[in-house]
Amino acid sequence: MLRLITGRPGPSGFGSASTAEQVTHAIDGSNLTAIVTGGASGIGMETARVLAKRNVHVIIAARNMEAANEAKQRIHKDNKAARVDVEKLDLSSIRSVKAFTDNFKALNLPLNILINNAGIMFCPFQLSEDGVEMQFATNHLGHFYLTNLLLDKMKETAKATGIQGRIVNLSSIAHICPYKEGIRFHKINDKSSYQEKLAYAQSKLANILHANELSRQLQEGGANITVNSVHPGLIMTPLMRHSALLMRTLRAFTCFLWKNVPQGAATTCYVALHPSLKGVTGKYYLDCNEHKPSKLARDEALAENLWDFSNNLVNAARKT
Repeated sequence: MLRLITGRPGPSGFGSASTAEQVTHAIDGSNLTAIVTGGASGIGMETARVLAKRNVHVIIAARNMEAANEAKQRIHKDNKAARVDVEKLDLSSIRSVKAFTDNFKALNLPLNILINNAGIMFCPFQLSEDGVEMQFATNHLGHFYLTNLLLDKMKETAKATGIQGRIVNLSSIAHICPYKEGIRFHKINDKSSYQEKLAYAQSKLANILHANELSRQLQEGGANITVNSVHPGLIMTPLMRHSALLMRTLRAFTCFLWKNVPQGAATTCYVALHPSLKGVTGKYYLDCNEHKPSKLARDEALAENLWDFSNNLVNAARKT
């Protein structure tokens, strides 16, 4: 806690006060291509901007194409040489995820980095078009399917270039307080017992479990790809639109714990680009340093069950 408040660097040399530009200083990503979901606003946009500043070819995947194009223009305004493209992606829709990956593959681009950044938070109960609780559908299931569809492209790129691929899942410190059972497999769509904050935490727990299980599978298969999860920190962004009053009140009493957007994007950019993380996989990062997640997040059986459950949900949605 003291390190968070003071911003004192951890073992990595960076800490809570570090910015995305600082943690990627002097890194040249000119031979890299990255997809950033939710890159049209907040820390997703800052992540896209800084990656582009480091010469990475960035694909902003976003539901709101008007906002995505505005983000692209803002990035180009400050960096004329930036390589930024936008593609439509609604993570709450299995159909949209498939369409996005088909469109991306048609571009015939390599893929070195996948940053699963997009998300929604504390929203009222709602089912996605595929009949899945919206926070779970958007924050976890859409990214789960997206990652699976892009894995072969990432494996091909890593093999052809010799450059290790990296997948980064944005989780949250909120993962420590989900529903009692962690993932409510049999009550995922139960409106009567739905609690928006616990449901959000459940989806963020799922992000870590997904990263851990995928990391295990890729290591077992010998793929040259790492998978890690991160907590960006407390940042006031559009993600909090469903709880703006609560968050502003909370921030008034805990201002020393909050970050600005450049600081909020730091851990993502560090894990995605920093050379010191080559070969590091299946870890959870906070303030640009490895951190131990909750006991549930380290439960290998729960991760395997979530993988099978997610596959079943995706397969069911594809048949409708």
